[in-house]
Amino acid sequence: MTDRSPIDRIIGARAQKPLPRPALWTGLYTGTLLVMVMFGALVAANRLPWLDNRALERNAASYGLFVIFMLIPVVRFLNRPIQMFTSAMIAWVMFVIAYDIAGMFFRNLFQILRTPFQAFIEGAVVYGVFAVGSWVGAMVLHARHHAITPRRRHDDPAAHHR
Repeated sequence: MTDRSPIDRIIGARAQKPLPRPALWTGLYTGTLLVMVMFGALVAANRLPWLDNRALERNAASYGLFVIFMLIPVVRFLNRPIQMFTSAMIAWVMFVIAYDIAGMFFRNLFQILRTPFQAFIEGAVVYGVFAVGSWVGAMVLHARHHAITPRRRHDDPAAHHR
């Protein structure tokens, strides 16, 4: 016999094989990529004067990378809206915190672009729309593949008088 209690066996089993958390890890990786693109864009726009004559191309490249990295949680969890939203919000909160910190080093960042709260709300709305769209799309596909049959009533005359 072992001296371990049932709780110790459960905790020990979890310690040996950690549970995967794909939403957490996807959110952390995506948040890191968004922060890197933001800092790269801010440094390129403010500290590299030789890129000023190519501002349109510089900004287009930054926006393109940012949108591609924003879509990582959406594509990864397309059929799981709760995990999609969780992962995306982890990434977006990391981005907003870094954006708030960047405002300390780059003057007038919040006056020219937007405040961190506005950025947070915009990201939450965008990712919320994606999650709801995924959920509604799954319901529509489910309804198309499984016919909705009406419930039949019994011809019991007593059922009409209840």
